[in-house]
Amino acid sequence: MAERGSIRRGMAIAILPVALLGLGTRLAAAHAFPERADPRVGAVVRGSPEAVRIWFDGELEPAFCQVAVTDGSGRRVDRGDARVDAGGRRLLQVSLPALPPGTYSVRWTVLSIDGHRTTGDYRFTVKGPD
Repeated sequence: MAERGSIRRGMAIAILPVALLGLGTRLAAAHAFPERADPRVGAVVRGSPEAVRIWFDGELEPAFCQVAVTDGSGRRVDRGDARVDAGGRRLLQVSLPALPPGTYSVRWTVLSIDGHRTTGDYRFTVKGPD
């Protein structure tokens, strides 16, 4: 019986590093990164979009997420109503007024539910109707 107990201890010691390695991989992958955006990164859109929407690969902490849209001169043009969708908590969005033709920058900062912060930015261009 003593032999059986030492085998179990040996297996537990052998399995522990593998389990910890798996946990570390899961924690490292826990940052929330964008999966897609509307308007898309670098897009040229006809007419003004109603909002900027960014979908992330993980759930977000709504109180600590921001998104801002600025025009070519750096003036903020969004409606200031940035919010995380309550349904899935993976969508960050902000409403836009009617935008004139030009290039716009989107800058976002999010906090994932595990406490990791990520930031990013991208541009899109609004073209006037033909």
